[in-house]
Amino acid sequence: MNPAEFSSKAKDNPAKYIEHTLLKAETSVSDIIGLCEEAVEYGFANVCIAPCYVAQAFRLLDRTDVAVATVVGFPLGNQTTEAKVFETRQALELGADEIDMVIRIGAALTADFDTVLEDVRRVVLAAETAAVKVIIETCLFDDAAKRRLAQVVVKSGAEYIKTSTGFSGSGATARDVRLLVNAVSAKVGVKAAGGIRDWPTCQALLDAGATRIGTSSGVAIMQQWWQSQGL
Repeated sequence: MNPAEFSSKAKDNPAKYIEHTLLKAETSVSDIIGLCEEAVEYGFANVCIAPCYVAQAFRLLDRTDVAVATVVGFPLGNQTTEAKVFETRQALELGADEIDMVIRIGAALTADFDTVLEDVRRVVLAAETAAVKVIIETCLFDDAAKRRLAQVVVKSGAEYIKTSTGFSGSGATARDVRLLVNAVSAKVGVKAAGGIRDWPTCQALLDAGATRIGTSSGVAIMQQWWQSQGL
């Protein structure tokens, strides 16, 4: 039975929450082709890839239900706001549907939340109708700062707050997802990312309230989910 047949039998197929991600430096063109083929086959929400592959992914996924997401200011967030705005506009011109941006982490660590807000807000404006997911790198902040950053994201007009880049100290935890879900009060979605490699971890994050899952292990997660459903 192929993935499309599975999806017709599934009560709540997790594939629709999964962003099929490949952001490693050593990624090749053939890797992107394979990623896009898997995304269509399994019915993932999107592929999340580096900006240099957006045009190719757009061509491969045209006329499918799989969106193209890319990253801005990734992975450190230290680019100027002007650079992030340029990256965003260029990504949209190349065919991106969604933007995952990294905040000005240094500003957030010194409680300069006005600078963080302005940085995010300008990317949101540049993105126009494209969904913006704001990466706050939860492992670097205490709970009070995470709540404050959640307020910044809501105020910015972005569509999602995202836990992690996957390139810092640690990734998503169910505790952080619950904290962010409570902090945003359903005003924006919560994307969990970083270190999600199996179905039990994915399930725990979805149960905690995540509305998107960023992972490079989407195929393995789906295979494990099918087994858990007896499919």
